[in-house]
Amino acid sequence: MKEIGHWINGKMVAGKSGRFADVFNPATGEVQAHVALASKAELDSAVADAAKAQVKWGTTNPQKRARVMMEFVRLINRDMDKMAEVLSSEHGKTFPDAKGDVQRGLEVIEFCVGAPHLLKGEFTDGAGPGIDMYSMRQPLGVTAGITPFNFPAMIPLWKMGPALACGNAFILKPSERDPSVPLMLAELLQEAGLPDGVLQVINGDKESVDAILDNDTVQALGFVGSTPIAEYIYGRGCTNGKRVQCFGGAKNHMIIMPDADMEKAADALIGAGFGAAGERCMAISVAVPVGDETADRLIEMLVPRIERLKVGPWTAGDDVDYGPLVTSAAMARVKGLITSGVDQGASLVCDGRDFKLQGYENGFFVGPTLFDNVTTDMEIYKQEIFGPVLSTVRAKTYEEAIGYALDNEYGNGTAIFTRDGDTARDFAARINIGMVGINVPIPVPLAYHTFGGWKKSGFGDLNQHGPDAFRFYTHTKTVTARWPSGIKEGSAFNFKAMD
Repeated sequence: MKEIGHWINGKMVAGKSGRFADVFNPATGEVQAHVALASKAELDSAVADAAKAQVKWGTTNPQKRARVMMEFVRLINRDMDKMAEVLSSEHGKTFPDAKGDVQRGLEVIEFCVGAPHLLKGEFTDGAGPGIDMYSMRQPLGVTAGITPFNFPAMIPLWKMGPALACGNAFILKPSERDPSVPLMLAELLQEAGLPDGVLQVINGDKESVDAILDNDTVQALGFVGSTPIAEYIYGRGCTNGKRVQCFGGAKNHMIIMPDADMEKAADALIGAGFGAAGERCMAISVAVPVGDETADRLIEMLVPRIERLKVGPWTAGDDVDYGPLVTSAAMARVKGLITSGVDQGASLVCDGRDFKLQGYENGFFVGPTLFDNVTTDMEIYKQEIFGPVLSTVRAKTYEEAIGYALDNEYGNGTAIFTRDGDTARDFAARINIGMVGINVPIPVPLAYHTFGGWKKSGFGDLNQHGPDAFRFYTHTKTVTARWPSGIKEGSAFNFKAMD
């Protein structure tokens, strides 16, 4: 059985703790590898080595660091298909979806090539008699990222790219469920010219997470995952004096107005609700049609589209719409929530619990599931399902519809489909959610904007990627310099007034 270790000081090393986790093939249910789970001692040792390596990297010219990012871009493009295959085999995503995972991370690295411009400070000439003032953005030192299973390429790249471009060392603790692609990325960064030790990839579980949170050398960390864990990491990290950004769960609503293009709205819901088997924090899991006529038309259009969906392993071809869930536990949880929806009175229009695929009977598959007449007191509404389940909550008016999103505890993403500009502008202005789509079902910003949710979907002051990332991974230092000219004066004990 293959054993997966860690990336320490520029090379693959075996784990020393004696503890391992299973890495599954989600399509077959078979264990395909064992991944080492690091001890606190292993984590602390990697951090200490990273701190030593960071000193020289942090003083490297930003343009030279950017050239490493530039070469990293080339290498990712070169190995895109290879990484996507590995990603699909461990996560279960379709091959096109896996390539998209890598691509959206790559776009952030492309943005990081512009680090010299983003790290420029400000300068004021003649702030006082012979006085100039200027600011500098400087690296924090050792930083860290704790990343989830559902985007094993994209989110590590979102974290490590800006951190490294700013001159920090970076400790990556990826998900133990699909650990191979982060290790491949580390190898590519070394090939691109990153010095050994500046990036350490430590596989592990809660012991490694707590070791990062409690290590005094780690100055900042980012996390993406469930809200309960985000709250835990944010609280413990901040208590330990770290700079922390955490992104949690979501319950994303899409409002469909009576004037919407219903064909486009239905197509958008199919992709946003069932793509990636619903295992993404930007999935649309709640459709909110306004008016019973709109709801009836929407359901009528969704059913045949759902029935045409092709569910299968990534090896079945590029026309597979989505694959299995990541583990058997995830599959059992999703099926349990579907059952709870039935028990609590929702109308089950399409039932995916009994989906079976010949030759893959032990895979972690759930068929596409559609509920109608869902109410806000049901578990399928209150919980983030993280599976191929779409709930329909009927609203009588626009005000009722927007109220569902406004009142929900999560605030990651939302969307509205309408032909009316006034409604769209009102929605965008009033909604208390971080990312908004207008006739766009999954409003993930491009790399030069920032990604982040509100309410219980985001903890911390700064978002991921874009300009916020360069603020998060740097300190601002302001220098006041005086170079007197003319006759020197004696000592001064107060600020001299401006002439």
